[in-house]
Amino acid sequence: MAPPHYAGYRSFSYLEPGEDYVEFTLAAEVDRLPAHDLGLTAAEEDRAERLLTENIAVSLHDHPVRLPEKAEAELSAWNREARLAYGYEGLSRSGLDAVFDNLDWGACESRNGWKWDDVITDLGMRFCDFAHQDYAIRAESVDDIRRAHAEGRLAAVAGLEGAALIENEVDRLDVLYGLGVRQMGVAYSDQNSLGSGLRERGDGGLTEFGRRAVRRMNRLGIAIDLSHSGDRTALDVIEASDKPVLITHAGARGLWDTPRMKPDEVIRACAESGGMIGIEAAPYTTVSPDHRRHTIESVMDHFRYCVDLVGIEHVGFGPDTFFGDHMGLHHAMSEKLGVGSITAGPEFEPVEYVAGLENPGECFRNITRWLVKHGYSDTDIAAVTGGNALRVLEKIS
Repeated sequence: MAPPHYAGYRSFSYLEPGEDYVEFTLAAEVDRLPAHDLGLTAAEEDRAERLLTENIAVSLHDHPVRLPEKAEAELSAWNREARLAYGYEGLSRSGLDAVFDNLDWGACESRNGWKWDDVITDLGMRFCDFAHQDYAIRAESVDDIRRAHAEGRLAAVAGLEGAALIENEVDRLDVLYGLGVRQMGVAYSDQNSLGSGLRERGDGGLTEFGRRAVRRMNRLGIAIDLSHSGDRTALDVIEASDKPVLITHAGARGLWDTPRMKPDEVIRACAESGGMIGIEAAPYTTVSPDHRRHTIESVMDHFRYCVDLVGIEHVGFGPDTFFGDHMGLHHAMSEKLGVGSITAGPEFEPVEYVAGLENPGECFRNITRWLVKHGYSDTDIAAVTGGNALRVLEKIS
């Protein structure tokens, strides 16, 4: 059931497609693929629905936009238009109360051609669309998230995956905060003026400018994300930060040995800072030895590993999904950005999509169902689906 505040709005419906903007045929938000059957009883389904309704669910990292149907072929042209349609209908059925929306390519490093002006455009387009509807709200605080839950709305929190766009101007962080950004990655896989990304062969750690940026983000209340940072840089950030830090979307390298996963040392240090890790589900990332075909089972193997490593109070979810052909997107990104270089590792079974965690509309429903099916308590389910994130965010803001 969709929350009462979603009334059927479609992105940019206040404009004339083809006249005011270039129109693409977009992927369906609902029922694009068959539902994933986790084998729950009727009583278990009722319990999962109750838990999603009663508690606040927070995705630490997603891209809740609708990809073009021909994602691999049309990605660049679609992205250049900047008018990326939001998946309002799919999100209204997701059970989510808040999503950290990482604004797509505006967050990426300079190798992808995105600069300061592009990010400002991306932010402005997204919030202009929000201003014409009343389901998703521009959330800038934990109080906004709580209000969205109480009112049956969605709190969308703006985030950026990398900080290359601030170049060497620390005051740009203030500008971004003023425009609503509340979470930022240190580096998006490549090195920048703050520190090294996980793609680099050598990690020089956090730079002196990076330390200034960390201090400024602490003072502003911007959550610092280490998902795409190099290991040495991540540890330096944790040491330099006065507040907890986040790994919003990753998994455990101790379980699946690729650069995209985080080693135990970094996950532990993050937890010891008071922070947490969000387990991700982007294609070919959180694969596991027991489930080399990437599905919800592989992803939840990483969840259990991290719970055993640092405790359930330091684990949540940042699925890192889109509405549409994520695998087509993955192929396009592999060619353009070298994504394969950071997900390459042990052999795995190819898939067309990550079954059970394919899009933002289904992830938290199926995560909650999986947790119910595997006997987790109401308290633990409430913690990992949103309670832990709220606790950490309150310490950061």
